[in-house]
Amino acid sequence: MSQSLADAGTAAFPVAENVLIVEHVPHEGPYAIGVELEAAGLPVRACRTWAGDPVPASLGGAAALVVMGGPAAAYEDFPSRTAELALIRTALEAEVPVLGVCLGAQLLAEAAGGTARPASGPRIGWGEVRTAPAAHTDPLFADAPGRLPVLHWHGDTMDLPAGATLLASCDRYPVQAFRIGGSAWGLQFHLEVDNAAVDAFAAAFPDEAAIAPDLDASAPGNLAALAPHRDAVFARFAALVAGRAARSGTRTFFTPMAATWEERFAGDTPRYAAAVARMGLRSGQRVLDVGCGSGRALPALRAEVGDEGVVLGVDLTPAMLTATAAVEGRAGLARLLMADACRLPLAAGAVDGIFSAGLINHVPDPTAALCEWARATAPGGVLLLFHPSGRAERAARHGRPLDPADPLAEENLRPALYAAGWALDCYEDATRHFLARAVRVR
Repeated sequence: MSQSLADAGTAAFPVAENVLIVEHVPHEGPYAIGVELEAAGLPVRACRTWAGDPVPASLGGAAALVVMGGPAAAYEDFPSRTAELALIRTALEAEVPVLGVCLGAQLLAEAAGGTARPASGPRIGWGEVRTAPAAHTDPLFADAPGRLPVLHWHGDTMDLPAGATLLASCDRYPVQAFRIGGSAWGLQFHLEVDNAAVDAFAAAFPDEAAIAPDLDASAPGNLAALAPHRDAVFARFAALVAGRAARSGTRTFFTPMAATWEERFAGDTPRYAAAVARMGLRSGQRVLDVGCGSGRALPALRAEVGDEGVVLGVDLTPAMLTATAAVEGRAGLARLLMADACRLPLAAGAVDGIFSAGLINHVPDPTAALCEWARATAPGGVLLLFHPSGRAERAARHGRPLDPADPLAEENLRPALYAAGWALDCYEDATRHFLARAVRVR
């Protein structure tokens, strides 16, 4: 994120606060999913394709994406299919949480490289699914029983993409629940249903409902058995979404821009190199570029510590790390880590220096970030905060006055650094650059 943040303004990026839910038909709403999202303080933003709502071209800062079911086939070209697949792929790339139900699960499988297809015939009504061994350690299904009573209402199935984790199955439909990566889940069955949902399904599809004549009569008992597991799974999903909201906001902001960011700001490379030279690094030392973005500072950092030294690049957005590795000559300059800048996966005193371009204005808690960077830095190590333009220039470019609460204002930065264990020994707020150098003293 280094040079990305350096040119993105001075206000912190917004935390993603809503969940985008794509609905294909009126009766297949979120039901229990929506209840748990609301309980977690996550407002819902509905895209009702059945009412003519266009599928957004981007996640728009959404904290999660939920794609519900419907009568369309995921392998056929219904009107919103292409846009939905693109949106799901965007969420997968940004590692924003995704939940797909029935048709939504099939679209998730297709978006990730799997294949949706017709099955041997429809399955309608109540029935058990068997949870797979992987469910026992899954973030959502860890407490689900070995046999879970659910509502089936589908005639299609899917072949999972390579690397997907199977979570539940049944005899006729071996893929009933799965996970892709660490933040996307597909449910072929309808775990979200309550009494209102069962009534709505039956009213909307009377011919299909006739396949299961005991659908209504057995609903109370089946729902009573289902409810505690249903609520636990969706409460865990809501908690996961809420816990990742800040991370998701950053990723949805940067992911669409990652592929072109390097070429947009190539002219800043000499200023990054000049700033790195001010750190005073020595051959063989260990240095971290925190929020490295597409790796603008990595060549200069490698030159300073030499082949014997260690260069680490940390960024929260997977697409930015991919962009770093794609730039010619940068793939082998550093060890790239995907991590939160305020929760570094490093031991205390692991590095001798930290370079940070533009990041301190955008972390949720600048004081906490300075403390975390001090923890990871050995005594005597150096921190360099850099920006390729000065505070006044940036404020003018964004049409606002200097903010007295700006964490980079010297009267704010110096005491914050001291409290975190740093001593500020250089502060330059010039027209064409900002630079603050501090030494780890305690």
